[in-house]
Amino acid sequence: MKIKSQRDFYSGVLFSAFGVAFAWGATTYNVGSGARMGPGYFPLIVGILMAIMGSLIALKALIIETEDGEPIGSIAWRPLGFVIGANLIFGVLLGGLPSIGLPPMGLIVAIYALTFIASLAGDQFSFKGVAVLATILAVGSYLAFVVALKLQFPVWPTFIG
Repeated sequence: MKIKSQRDFYSGVLFSAFGVAFAWGATTYNVGSGARMGPGYFPLIVGILMAIMGSLIALKALIIETEDGEPIGSIAWRPLGFVIGANLIFGVLLGGLPSIGLPPMGLIVAIYALTFIASLAGDQFSFKGVAVLATILAVGSYLAFVVALKLQFPVWPTFIG
């Protein structure tokens, strides 16, 4: 068989691989039954559905002809680096890094840093637009996680409160 769409084929294979890994990992928890679901039930079902969806996408890439074969382009390293880096910085700022003496900076500071760093991944940068987005995300996250769910983690830097 010939791959008629490289993008669809490899994305389908990745979906299937992640789905199988997710479902396999879920089996380490008590799965239970449909009437009495355990903590592993939902992740198992989601993993199975993801693997099935990936298989269907990969199969479609082998059957349906495309014009140019939809080749996979080069990896966009700059956006990938900024998005992954933004998430790492978010985690470090939220919880701190005691090994280097960095105290927890809290949810609000971490969200602002995440938003500004991740926005550098795009081609256009608008300071005002990113500041508005960061404010909306910070307020929404505070309301969802601290007020509604009552999760206990630092909201502001430890040296402020």
